[in-house]
Amino acid sequence: MNFGQLLTAMITPFDQQGNLDKDALEPLIEHLLSTGTDGIVVAGTTGESPTLSTEEKLFLFQRVKEIVADRAYVLAGTGTNDTRYSVELTEKATTQGVDGVMIVTPYYNKPNQEGLFHHFQTIAKATHLPVMIYNIPGRCVINMDPTTIVRLSSIPNVTSVKEASGDIEQIATVIENTPENFHVYSGDDSMTLPIMSVGGTGVVSVASHLIGRDLKQMMEEFSAGNIQEAATLYRKLLPKMKGCFVAPNPTPIKAMLNELGIITSYPRPPLLPLKESDWNKMKQLFSLV
Repeated sequence: MNFGQLLTAMITPFDQQGNLDKDALEPLIEHLLSTGTDGIVVAGTTGESPTLSTEEKLFLFQRVKEIVADRAYVLAGTGTNDTRYSVELTEKATTQGVDGVMIVTPYYNKPNQEGLFHHFQTIAKATHLPVMIYNIPGRCVINMDPTTIVRLSSIPNVTSVKEASGDIEQIATVIENTPENFHVYSGDDSMTLPIMSVGGTGVVSVASHLIGRDLKQMMEEFSAGNIQEAATLYRKLLPKMKGCFVAPNPTPIKAMLNELGIITSYPRPPLLPLKESDWNKMKQLFSLV
């Protein structure tokens, strides 16, 4: 299952009181679709999933798919560090009409590689939907070894991986040893072009909330064989990609969306609004000063 090149790890809009801002979903989604997004990941890390209740997640899965319809893919973030709960949430998400699920590496409890394989295999069996596995050692402490990813790629509905290890050798090994119809997506905006250069498909992006058209153009140029043009765009966009993480994600993105008048959205504690010093950096990067 190819979900396209540009997937956006969508923020979850909250109002100033920390409640889910349901009215903000449609303008946010329309903005993403109009700026190049091929697919939307709902209730992932950028969606502040640890702070979302099960009821909120299920509402988001259904409502986002309802708004998107058949204009893009919708992936539900159903992975946690509890295999049993992840299975239950995946089963429920499957009934909400989404196009796939994304399952993050279990965090905090630090399973070994066999435990990781069992975790993902068990969840994949709970749905007929395509499964994107998600390797992000920076948040989950453990790295999913290439051999584990390759083993998982033999499961029919495990069709892709979001790779945020930052290890290009590991990523190349995965691409070399998985089936041609298994897709590797960058989990870091700044690694998009390097990963595509070794055979990756695209990116699950945070920066696409703000520079979606440019990211899409960069990938299309590369895919068309216009390597120099893609590289020039990459170098131009790199400071903005990195700038989206001047503070804990998605705080900078939410501040920019507010400033640009796309939606009004606040982070949910324990994340706090952007500090003035970080906001000044964002304004300079995005030419708002």
